Amino acid sequence: MAAILAADIGATNSRFGHFSVDAGELKLEATTWLKTASVTSFAELMQKLEDSGFGLAPDKADATTIAIAGAVEQDLRARPVNISWDIDLTHADRQFGMRRVGLINDFVAQAYACRTAAVSEAKRILEGRPDLTAALGVIGAGTGLGKCALVPIPNQARFIALPSEGGHSDFPFIGAEEFEFQRFACQVMGREQIIGDIVVSGPGLSLTHRFLTGQDLTPAQVAATFAQEGADSPTLHWAARFYGRACRNYALEILARAGIYIAGGVAAKTPAIVLHPEFATAFRTSETHGSLLADIPVLLNDNQESGLWGAAFHAHQQLRGASC
Repeated sequence: MAAILAADIGATNSRFGHFSVDAGELKLEATTWLKTASVTSFAELMQKLEDSGFGLAPDKADATTIAIAGAVEQDLRARPVNISWDIDLTHADRQFGMRRVGLINDFVAQAYACRTAAVSEAKRILEGRPDLTAALGVIGAGTGLGKCALVPIPNQARFIALPSEGGHSDFPFIGAEEFEFQRFACQVMGREQIIGDIVVSGPGLSLTHRFLTGQDLTPAQVAATFAQEGADSPTLHWAARFYGRACRNYALEILARAGIYIAGGVAAKTPAIVLHPEFATAFRTSETHGSLLADIPVLLNDNQESGLWGAAFHAHQQLRGASC
């Protein structure tokens, strides 16, 4: 029975999971969460993990995969934008006793998680007819907008994750009102390009609400207004339309016939955005590929430990590849 150490390191929390592999199936044995800002280096984080009494030491794991919220270089190094320290696993065997280690982007982990028990309770937002031989897409708004595609390898029970920085591409606005919002966003943000990270995100909720109402509220405060105003909230209407459009465009870009999974804190904390009728309208509307979009299911994955499952899935694939 193989043992896997999985980690999902974000700006707020660093999650760790001990997984076992029995008869080819992943099983979660234990998890622990640590505060990322409580340490000043990755080495200190690993020491804190050891001090916590976590049941699986790095040198006892057959494979380790660490997911990080940031761009990854050569599967070993990353400089996260919202974390004060870097990660370099070049000498992880000598430093931490890790025998087989990989570093992946956090949305790569979210994509792999879609083929694990992590999504067993995912909420179906839109029905469809998924083709499991095709690509699936994961998209999620939090502090920014993350994306990743997962593609099956033909005739193998393996998958390739295709990372994306698509959240940094220009967001497509439609119509006079949205063009006015674009001008407003450019002025407020001091930018010439308004990207998906700015529009479909927690800060995007605040920006949209400020444009529509003149009120400068935090994302949590904006979400609270949805409970008061319900589906008639103009900000909720716009947020649902923007999120649905982002999901639709990504589905078309990667031909996500296997489905679109929504992750990230915005939808998890404020599901009214993706449950609003305007989300469905924006996702299904296309002058050229409406029938294709009608077949693509959309699901909400609000499992806060799905990144751990995705990291473990990646490690399991690495172990299987090594044994071939």
